[in-house]
Amino acid sequence: MLSGFEVLNAGFDSLLQREPRLIAFGQDVGRLGDVNQGMRGMQDKFGLLRVSDTGIREVTILGQAIGMAVRGLRPIAEIQYLDYLLYALQLMSDDLATLSWRTRGGQKAPVIVRTRGHRLEGVWHSGSPMAGIIHLVRGMHVLVPRDMTRAVGFYNTLLQAEEPALVVEVLNGYRLRERLPQNIAGFTVPLGVPEVLRQGTDLTLVTYGACCRIALQAAEQLSLAGVQAEVIDVQTLLPFDVHGSILESLKKTSRILFIDEDVPGGTTAYMLREVLEVQCGYSWLDAAPRTLPGKPHRPAYGSDGDYWSKPNAEAIFDSAYEMMNEAEPAKYPALY
Repeated sequence: MLSGFEVLNAGFDSLLQREPRLIAFGQDVGRLGDVNQGMRGMQDKFGLLRVSDTGIREVTILGQAIGMAVRGLRPIAEIQYLDYLLYALQLMSDDLATLSWRTRGGQKAPVIVRTRGHRLEGVWHSGSPMAGIIHLVRGMHVLVPRDMTRAVGFYNTLLQAEEPALVVEVLNGYRLRERLPQNIAGFTVPLGVPEVLRQGTDLTLVTYGACCRIALQAAEQLSLAGVQAEVIDVQTLLPFDVHGSILESLKKTSRILFIDEDVPGGTTAYMLREVLEVQCGYSWLDAAPRTLPGKPHRPAYGSDGDYWSKPNAEAIFDSAYEMMNEAEPAKYPALY
């Protein structure tokens, strides 16, 4: 059992050893080993040219990555926090995401944009503008691993392909303990395939990233009230559930709640549309579908601000229980 950043560190070590074209760079990536130590020791081991620091200018970091990738290298370009992806978003949207489409596959730039986001207690480090991102970077993969083991699996997968991608690591997950996979050098996580984290029969909770742990906590609380919730981690937003596995859960439970940290009408609305409209899940509903996003503003500062600005286990419990109360008030009496 290791801290998440140590799992990530082992994964990057393996990638740099077996892929000589791989280059990693960004703010504090080189000498420090990135702010959360995922690249710790990599510059000493692989040299200044392969693991290096950059200036505080996200747009030039991405511009360098596109140029390197077009010329055959495999760059991992780090944008230190998800909030600051906004400064590089124009290049991601207009140049990187569209390159293969604009050239009919004649040019490729398999840039991996690495960042970290979701829950933190700082105003400029805790935003979650995921809906804006996924709608502006069509042509890229957008991966939202819930822990560092899945992140390593995604990096292994991406290095086997030639398509650009964004990987959003969970910011408060680097110190959480995970089991180091014995096959860390080779295991992969498929894109567009959700994972059922907890089986249930009464309703389906759909989420990703840092909210997975919170949804699991809520599911345990719900079980004490007689509600068996199924928890699904979508794992990737682009592509999204290519085999329709969330629909299969909905067929079983007939109730669904989408959870994330984005603003109302953001990524929860995107997921709802994918399941109910694209997958035709509307015909399996026995209750109105619900979304539980963050509040319609930037997260407030501090622990209290984080708790009240973004979904917490109690809010998930309340939303889910209200759905059950509406369906069977005798079995699930109102709590308030």
